[in-house]
Amino acid sequence: MSLSIKTRLAFVAPLAAIALGGCGINSIPTAEENAKAKWADVQNEYQRRADLVPNLVATVKAAGAQEKSILVEVTQARAAANTVRVSASDLTDPAKLAQFDRAQSTLGLSLQKMQEAYPELQSQEGYKTLQSQLEGTENRITISRRDYNEAVQSYNTRIRTFPDAVGAKIFYGAKPMATFQATSAGADTAPKVNF
Repeated sequence: MSLSIKTRLAFVAPLAAIALGGCGINSIPTAEENAKAKWADVQNEYQRRADLVPNLVATVKAAGAQEKSILVEVTQARAAANTVRVSASDLTDPAKLAQFDRAQSTLGLSLQKMQEAYPELQSQEGYKTLQSQLEGTENRITISRRDYNEAVQSYNTRIRTFPDAVGAKIFYGAKPMATFQATSAGADTAPKVNF
């Protein structure tokens, strides 16, 4: 009993589809796109913060000339933070992510100094509102960075484990993505606030 070519193909085709499906044909690009979308969320939250800073600076500027040094520091930190860009193609470069984090951390520290140096401005309703929005933005950034790291972990695990690793290597040439890590000295220690 010899099977015809059509009959053999009828048996082999479903088995090939199952084998290819088990090799990450669809799951690798899905995981990669999820990580890229999470990175876009991180950038969106940083952009939200960058958009808030000019309003905060304008409010502080109205409070008087004695704030000039803090305003200059915040403005320079904001400008520096906006010059460092990380695209989806840079997500495999830990150095690019570290450079991005340093610029964003400098801006965050400048904003923190401004908040600590001017407790008397808290009585101004506009400043209080913007400060609250800024705090919310910092929380959103933290959540977005965490979500990005989780998506990268999922992607990196998928491209390194069997059977998806087969499809990742053969079909996509997938490379691990870099997670977002704190690079600022003392980032693991909560800052002390003294009024």
